[in-house]
Amino acid sequence: MTEFTKRPDGLIVPAGINRRGFLAGTAALGIAAGLGSSLVGGEARAQEPKRGGHLKLGLDGGATTDSLDPASYSGSVSFVIGHLWGDTLVESHPETGAPLPSIASSWESSADASVWTFKIRKDIAFHDGRKLAVADVIATLKRHSDEGSKSGALGLMRSVKAIEENAGDLVLTLTEGNADLPLLLTDYHLIIQPDGGVDNPASPVGTGPYKLASYEAGIRATFEKNTADWRSDRGYVDSVEIIVMNDTTARIAALSSGQVHFINGVEPKTVPLLKRAPRVEILQTSGKGFYSFLMHCDTSPFDNNDLRLALKYAIDRQAILDRVLGGFGTLGNDYPVNENYALAPEGIEQRAYDPDKAAFHYKKSGHDRPILLRTSEAAFPGAVDASVLFQESARKAGIEIEVRREPEDGYWTNVWNVQPFCASYWGGRPTQDSRYSTSYLSSAEWNDTRFKREDFDKLLLQARSELDEAKRKALYHTMALMVRDEGGLILPVFNDYVNAASASLKGFVHDIGNDLSNGYVGSRVWFDS
Repeated sequence: MTEFTKRPDGLIVPAGINRRGFLAGTAALGIAAGLGSSLVGGEARAQEPKRGGHLKLGLDGGATTDSLDPASYSGSVSFVIGHLWGDTLVESHPETGAPLPSIASSWESSADASVWTFKIRKDIAFHDGRKLAVADVIATLKRHSDEGSKSGALGLMRSVKAIEENAGDLVLTLTEGNADLPLLLTDYHLIIQPDGGVDNPASPVGTGPYKLASYEAGIRATFEKNTADWRSDRGYVDSVEIIVMNDTTARIAALSSGQVHFINGVEPKTVPLLKRAPRVEILQTSGKGFYSFLMHCDTSPFDNNDLRLALKYAIDRQAILDRVLGGFGTLGNDYPVNENYALAPEGIEQRAYDPDKAAFHYKKSGHDRPILLRTSEAAFPGAVDASVLFQESARKAGIEIEVRREPEDGYWTNVWNVQPFCASYWGGRPTQDSRYSTSYLSSAEWNDTRFKREDFDKLLLQARSELDEAKRKALYHTMALMVRDEGGLILPVFNDYVNAASASLKGFVHDIGNDLSNGYVGSRVWFDS
């Protein structure tokens, strides 16, 4: 059994292990459940949470086509809704990203990480009073593993070849070892439902801290406190209301006037305006998402690595960070992993804007014609401005970029993953393995740079089952260099998540897992008065 110790800031971690090392202690060992409020350290727990009140969230990312079936969840609104009424087997630590108990109280793996055994809590009830059982967990995972399910978690579940119960425990057998399996089970599509939700997948009966009271897709959702919730560190307010506000101006006006207590998707250019509003707080959280430009490595002229390197040296990353993101982010280095990922590469030289090196590689490539870059505000906030900045910095190296603004409607269908050079955005993933598997494995459906290398694929599969952290980190370091120096990704910046809230709202947890406190914003905050 792992022993825990309390740090001075109130955060509980395994004894003798620092925050980064927490991942090692939890990924391969069973962990006691009930860490409770200890998940949140520092500022968020500087005062005792108060209970009561009606929380209003004004959120971007909802549509009238949204469904309550977790398999179909996409967008910010569904992301938050699912975390209010449901739970996954495993959660992730907000500071380290390490796997933590939820419905599964502990877990352990075989030596090769191909067989995982999970202890399932026996003291949890669904909203309708039924006791949660291992059979419900099995049915849920099987539903999302069905090729006909169209689940957003189907890709994660394809490596699971057997889902079984053994002596009251859940046993997952994989086609190959995966040291990250617990973190993959944090996926927000994998909400545990009675009987797996097979008969009624859109029924929001779960084990979460709130019960759904009303729902109008793309308009509004209301929730009431689950008084039988199995935790003590969630659900401080009595009720939650989500109001879909896809318009930036509407969200700002609603927060400034006190109509809502929290908004997401704050654009950096609007921050000065919000700061002038009385009793409004800007919430800036470091994350794993990034803004990028993508080149297809198998399409001329981008099948020439010297041309790819020329464009990587021709972009002024600092200018994009300062002028497009307003400083709300960090510099990227042309591989899709930053320090928020466990075992992140260290010691890789930061690629800087260098017109001379860009000109050298451009001349070596033999290319001498304008290069068409497609862009749109649909790609990321400020993508058109970023593309123009790229055009200006490349011109100083003698490289002519033609910027073509594409319609926002249909951009993700007609441009991204179709055209050979375009602006794009990626959100974070729980692990480096899932990050690379999604868009750099040769067989990945979303390999949007057409980076297809057998040697890279072998390293990825080798790292996936490697339980020795030092060896695994070395493999990821090699993979990062391959993508950085030979791939089609130009990654100028990792963007921070920028939200805003009423000053009366307390307890917001800055979670590196994803935006909106990794989806838990509705159940983690409370009112000061």
